[in-house]
Amino acid sequence: MNIDEAVPKLQFWNSLDEHECLGRNTMGLCPMKNLLLDARADGRAAGAFNVGSMEMLMGVVAAAERTNTPIVLQIAEKRLGHSPLYLMGPMMVQAARNAKVDMAVQFDHGVSVGLIRQAVELGFTSIMFDGSGLPVRENVRRTAELAAWLADKGVNLEAEIGVLGGNEGGSERRAVYTDPEEAALMAEKSGCDALAVAIGNAHGHYKGKPKLNFAVLEEIRARTDVPLVLHGGSGIPAEDFTTAIRMGVSKINIATVNFDATAIGAREYLRRQEEPDYFGMNEAIVDSVRKATIEHIKIFSNEGDVSL
Repeated sequence: MNIDEAVPKLQFWNSLDEHECLGRNTMGLCPMKNLLLDARADGRAAGAFNVGSMEMLMGVVAAAERTNTPIVLQIAEKRLGHSPLYLMGPMMVQAARNAKVDMAVQFDHGVSVGLIRQAVELGFTSIMFDGSGLPVRENVRRTAELAAWLADKGVNLEAEIGVLGGNEGGSERRAVYTDPEEAALMAEKSGCDALAVAIGNAHGHYKGKPKLNFAVLEEIRARTDVPLVLHGGSGIPAEDFTTAIRMGVSKINIATVNFDATAIGAREYLRRQEEPDYFGMNEAIVDSVRKATIEHIKIFSNEGDVSL
């Protein structure tokens, strides 16, 4: 594949221009690209934590503030049936604006033009466009067109090349490693601010121990300079995170761990309370998510112990 070939312009994203987006130079709320470049310069990765409820959001924000660590707040398109964007989006953006640390807010695995536009209107500072199910050149073309539209509005774009296995709110997908040459094409021609790669990572719960292909990651890093992203972080061993960061990963996504922490926090509270109430359960869920998030922030930041 010749990475010098021009990417022809498509009109796929034209309907995005029907609306302008809101300004976003507010304290706390910041571009994702800034967080990733800072993390790379510091030899760490920015944690990106998916949320699906107010309690999850409160727990993640509390963890970031407790550790004084910038993070990315995320919500995935396929989770909107349980967590509508018009409800979750404003909470996430306001939480970032009020936070004591810098936070980006990203629409994760976006596919729908209307939902991407809505996320931008709500004040999200980044969009992750999932074109991994498209032919490579179609993925690059659509990503490039969207990246240009978002750049005019001060919004970052994360692209994806390769196919992650596992389940992200839908049917199981068969994993396909990212081709380093295709990654170079995407990085050079799309104008993306970050690139998600597939090296054996998967969404959801792993079936057995994850086996990351660091040789593929090394080759991708050698061919690209864009910050790399590792999806499917829940269940990956700490030592593999450390290796991935050392080899160029600047952002790591965590979703399943915190959804599990939400359910576990509620279950444990209900088990120990003879007369449970919502407010106590709320606090238990927030605390469970906070602890799970801090554990991952510590690993991604290569730091010592931080009190939970």
